[in-house]
Amino acid sequence: MTQILYGDRLGREGKIRVGCSAAIFDESGRVLLTRRADNGQWCLPSGGMEAGESPAETCIREVLEETGLHVRVTRLVGVYSDPNQLVMYVDGNKVQILAIHFEAEITGGTLGLSEETIEFGYFSPDEIKDMEMLGHHKQRVLDTLAGKSA
Repeated sequence: MTQILYGDRLGREGKIRVGCSAAIFDESGRVLLTRRADNGQWCLPSGGMEAGESPAETCIREVLEETGLHVRVTRLVGVYSDPNQLVMYVDGNKVQILAIHFEAEITGGTLGLSEETIEFGYFSPDEIKDMEMLGHHKQRVLDTLAGKSA
């Protein structure tokens, strides 16, 4: 199971991993979240950047892989990293995440599950307040709703 550990400058114990996430809203202003298969936590569609990709391409690919949706990136919300956070994967890899977070809109596809997701749903800001969410994903949602832009 993927674990997130916190401690003073704990990120030093891992390698830097660049990832991207997307906030996708429905017509009611609710954000799309998925529940991860590896640890059961809710999160934004997200994942690691591959060599040869731009951050926007990573975002688009990860959303498609995890949700079945085609999206278009509409705004860079922010860049996030926490030197006091270390992600430990099942395979033993330890990383400090550098996350590039976007807002995106759906252009096609069909919402569904993947090997990485066991559930999905659209949630209001009030509903996400008490949800157990991965890392700093809740802050990314709040920043997106607040109109922040990097």
